[in-house]
Amino acid sequence: MNHWLVKSEPAAYSWADFIRDGGTAWTGVRNYQARNFLQQMQPGDLVLYYHSVSDKQVVGVAQVAAAAAPDATAEAGSGWVAVHLKPHEPLARPVSLAQIKQDQRLNQIGLLRQSRLSVMPLRAEEFDVILELGA
Repeated sequence: MNHWLVKSEPAAYSWADFIRDGGTAWTGVRNYQARNFLQQMQPGDLVLYYHSVSDKQVVGVAQVAAAAAPDATAEAGSGWVAVHLKPHEPLARPVSLAQIKQDQRLNQIGLLRQSRLSVMPLRAEEFDVILELGA
């Protein structure tokens, strides 16, 4: 199993929206590196759901329900893909970006090294530390 982090602006699509909908196709990714990460996601992989821009915090855990397929919001044949994510569990306490920055175990996390990337892999240890902080 692999571990990931996806970012969404809560004003555009929040964790509450995600829960209400029971899952979603993760569409609209238009960065080649993020697209490549989407293509690597497999059903069962766990994904941290991060509220970007305003909240700047990890709020829950999602699970990959279906592997990458053509993104319905992109031009046909463009090569852009989407995965289907479903809610797994909310964090008991959101984990803020400030907390992540302060924890030395997370000093190599992609969220800090490539802050503009909307989809990124996590090492299992990084994933576990964030779950620990959010318990």
